[in-house]
Amino acid sequence: MPRIDLNCDLGEGTGHDAALMPFITSANIACGGHAGDEATMQAAVDLARRHGVAVGAHPGFVDRENFGRTEPAVWPEEVFQLVLTQTRALQRIARARGATVTHVKPHGALYNMAARNTLLAAAVAQAVYEVDPRLRLFGLAGSHSLAAARSCGLEVASEVFADRTYQPDGTLTPRARADALISDEGRVLEQALSMARDGRVRATDGTEVAVQADTVCLHGDGPNAVALATCLRAGLEAAGIEVRNFSHPQS
Repeated sequence: MPRIDLNCDLGEGTGHDAALMPFITSANIACGGHAGDEATMQAAVDLARRHGVAVGAHPGFVDRENFGRTEPAVWPEEVFQLVLTQTRALQRIARARGATVTHVKPHGALYNMAARNTLLAAAVAQAVYEVDPRLRLFGLAGSHSLAAARSCGLEVASEVFADRTYQPDGTLTPRARADALISDEGRVLEQALSMARDGRVRATDGTEVAVQADTVCLHGDGPNAVALATCLRAGLEAAGIEVRNFSHPQS
């Protein structure tokens, strides 16, 4: 049976966390950079534990005005320290609440910059390894992020996106474009199924792009995030795809 992890970015102050948690298998929790604070991290960790959802760190640029989605001029050393500090912050909170951080997924601009820049990808991977070499790095399918993590000896999860459109080179369509986001439930499910079952996604120019799909992301900050999560989980399982996280024992 094919399987896939279903992850979502949470702890970002959207108010959707409790409603989303029953449908996902991995939670990427904002660590106080682009969003979140000690209280929101604690609440998200508690929710994840309650629902058997894997806890992951979601470090991002300290840029709340732009939600960490604006690309700054930054040195690899700064990226290393940012990922190290924010991941350790969540790790400390998780341990205090009887949970374990199992993965790291950079947020927004940091995620996209590391995906295409080898130096920043290496800085992210090295920081994750420094925190705990057993952590898994979530990164864009086919990107420098995954290559750098593998070079460090980290386990990786090749990530695809159900609610974002793709360019012919396998990158995500920039959010500034009108066609960057997919909000229709049918299209979201269709794209997720194509990636999970067939390893392919249709780019905005109509071409088919090959992708490795280990984990599929649904953003938690959209107005219809809960409806999309409900549709996505039900649709994947109805298609015979097992939805589970990487901590779940093989079946």
